[in-house]
Amino acid sequence: MPQASPPPAVAFIARSGTGKTTLVETLIRKLTARGYRVGALKHDAHQFEIDRPGKDSRRFTEAGAEVMVLVSDDTVAMVQKLRAPEKLDNILHKWFNGLDLVLVEGYKTSDLPKVEIQRAALNKPLLSRGDRHDPHLIAVVSDLEQDLDVPLLPLDAPEAVADWLEARFLP
Repeated sequence: MPQASPPPAVAFIARSGTGKTTLVETLIRKLTARGYRVGALKHDAHQFEIDRPGKDSRRFTEAGAEVMVLVSDDTVAMVQKLRAPEKLDNILHKWFNGLDLVLVEGYKTSDLPKVEIQRAALNKPLLSRGDRHDPHLIAVVSDLEQDLDVPLLPLDAPEAVADWLEARFLP
């Protein structure tokens, strides 16, 4: 039996301090309030530990368990040691089937459709235009007026960004 296709995924990219996490969090709240099932995926370029030292789960992974699952009545968390970086398509297939949309923070070099966030106060050019023209850029969320080849959405109006996502990606 063939696996279902993963839901559409949109990467939100920006320079540090622009407000990616805040916007993605707000969009998740708005879209779930509209009845959609939304997943979130955060790419961390640094190593991170979800297990706390001294806890049983950490002891299991330190002992050599390649997969460790921690379960309570309403939550499940999994730690899997990777032998090689996991491909983004595999992650979306494995963990997000059955959802309506996945909002991704990061993966700025991926082939995912991208929304770039730009804040005037940082006084920095877009990552996806200029020297590094990214053909996967589908919109910019900014507080700067500018002429772009993709839609320009208002930074101070996350409801408008949610409306745009809903019209473009959701049933």
